[in-house]
Amino acid sequence: MRLFFSLVSGLLFGLGLIVSGMGNPAKVLGFLDLAGAWDPSLALVMGGAIVVAMPAFWLARRRKLAILGDAMQLPGNRKLDRRLLLGSLVFGAGWGSAGFCPGPALVSLLAWQSKAWIFVAAMLAGMAVFAWLERRKMQDKQSSAAS
Repeated sequence: MRLFFSLVSGLLFGLGLIVSGMGNPAKVLGFLDLAGAWDPSLALVMGGAIVVAMPAFWLARRRKLAILGDAMQLPGNRKLDRRLLLGSLVFGAGWGSAGFCPGPALVSLLAWQSKAWIFVAAMLAGMAVFAWLERRKMQDKQSSAAS
């Protein structure tokens, strides 16, 4: 049952990305071009996503278990720190330079967009570098604690 709901959720999300134009880098870059020919249509998409997500998060905060029975796991950290700000800057720079963010890039792979393949490869490389740096930081903490 979990696999079925995961599949349906993913298909619905991907369809929403396609219909909204989020998989089209030109549309995304038009939205980000505030000084030029700005296309505000994606602001409506994002606003719609927020309107849908707000009551869902409100309900989720009041539950101990998710709909399928797993423990509810919501983010607990509410502080703005250096890691969050730098990560946001890197995310925004990638989005602004390529016209993709992770979800739409994965959807665009199915359309065989070469830019999407390059973006996803770079995204995976960035994730691997991050995981390596995190492992290295943990190893450094463990070795300094053992000393």
